[in-house]
Amino acid sequence: MKTFPKPLSAGEEKECLERCKEGDQSAKDMLIEHNMRLVAHVVKKYQGTDYDMEDLLSVGTIGLIKAVNTFNADKGSRLATYAARCVENEILMLLRANRKYSKEVSLFEPIGVDKDGETVSLVDIIETDNKETLETMIFKQDVREMYEAFESCLTKTEKEVLGMRYGLYRGKEHTQREIAARLGISRSYVSRIEKKAIEKIRTEMNRHG
Repeated sequence: MKTFPKPLSAGEEKECLERCKEGDQSAKDMLIEHNMRLVAHVVKKYQGTDYDMEDLLSVGTIGLIKAVNTFNADKGSRLATYAARCVENEILMLLRANRKYSKEVSLFEPIGVDKDGETVSLVDIIETDNKETLETMIFKQDVREMYEAFESCLTKTEKEVLGMRYGLYRGKEHTQREIAARLGISRSYVSRIEKKAIEKIRTEMNRHG
């Protein structure tokens, strides 16, 4: 387990929380950084699950970020108490999901609610001035989900045709005529298989949101 900075003193935490209310991003970052020990402590309870500690630590950090973003000191609770509950909630949601193909958390999967009761997803709390970075993350997620759909809903022939047609899994792209010659079928039949396979993948991806 990584070594994290010591927790802030009560006075330091209060000052950071006040600065957070004023929109000070550096204060928010400090609260997150100095509460990572809390995340590590909660994560230790889940050793021995199907996920390694780095995965759980990453998901727990999402809970911590959510806690810092939504914490209201006026309600009387301490940040550590509130954050521990948020961290544990994120980990429990991951364990319940137990996805077959991926241990990653979807950018659009609900991870909790904000102070107004609205559903919050990871993409909502990522703060970045680099739009390209966020778009790249979304693109990578789309590609991953496309491959999951490819593996789960296509027949062997459909996989073969689509794989050759678009050079999937770092293969070489082929024309429909090349695929037809290799498989000993007509080009029009290759075209029908390709269209049907693409539609099946689109339907499967839409089904999962």
